[in-house]
Amino acid sequence: MSDEYIAIVAHDAGAANHILAWLQSGHISQSHIRLCLDGPAKQLFNRSTIKWTNNSLDKVFFDASILISGTGWASSLEHDAREIAQSKGLKSIAVIDHWTNYQQRFIRNDRQVLPDIVWVVDEYALSIAQQCFSHVQIILQPNDYLSQQVQEIIRLKEKQQKTEGLVLFLMEPIRQPWNDSQIPSEIQAFKYFIEHKSSLNLTADNQIIIKPHPSDPEGKYDALILKYKSLQLSIDSSSSLSSLIAGAEVIIGCQTYAMVVALAAGKRVISAIPSYAPPCVLPQKEICHLSERVH
Repeated sequence: MSDEYIAIVAHDAGAANHILAWLQSGHISQSHIRLCLDGPAKQLFNRSTIKWTNNSLDKVFFDASILISGTGWASSLEHDAREIAQSKGLKSIAVIDHWTNYQQRFIRNDRQVLPDIVWVVDEYALSIAQQCFSHVQIILQPNDYLSQQVQEIIRLKEKQQKTEGLVLFLMEPIRQPWNDSQIPSEIQAFKYFIEHKSSLNLTADNQIIIKPHPSDPEGKYDALILKYKSLQLSIDSSSSLSSLIAGAEVIIGCQTYAMVVALAAGKRVISAIPSYAPPCVLPQKEICHLSERVH
């Protein structure tokens, strides 16, 4: 990066993880930034060792010549920042952290605001973005977040005492309803996993830890603990993702990026998306799909 002053605006955890990793690695200079963070992104930075000050959306653009923004769903903050950057004639860079809904990320209230540049961190995302945005520059950046996570998992794995057969279920908000059900899709996936865990050679003896998503409200999964009293089931909101992945033998989820982290760390990774739901969008072929094992 050059010495230009950068406004960074993020709300959701996905892009914020990458931005934080780039700041920690020096790919983005910490001396030339001003931050406006909210939600899970703010929580991530608060837990980091980076010294930072939060700014309002209007103040984050003071003397800025570039905007780097996330592309999350849970807020309009990042979209609003791109609107302001566009009105000011500033270069706008948006970070895409996943493989879904690329065009929808840039639409709020039927208004599309595209950045000048999209940053992605793998070849799969590069290909998708190039197909979606013919008039936007797409740049492949180093995946410092993935590298940091894998290194930390390996370090912790060597230190931690292994729990034989430990299963980690990584929750994520699935905004598309499945099967015309009022039950949240991620909870449907968990129940599908429990009903068919024998297909994965798992039994009631396996300890299962639910890791809530950073955007999940507190207590969201408490009812599952009551429902499955016969299982060794618990919820862990406080331990780090890398620590939980390091201690687990099997990693299960729907299509969260954390599954990609676990796969890169050499873990057995399974998607629990039911057979009646849209297929898992994660492009990594090494991921096992529970629906293919259920007969």
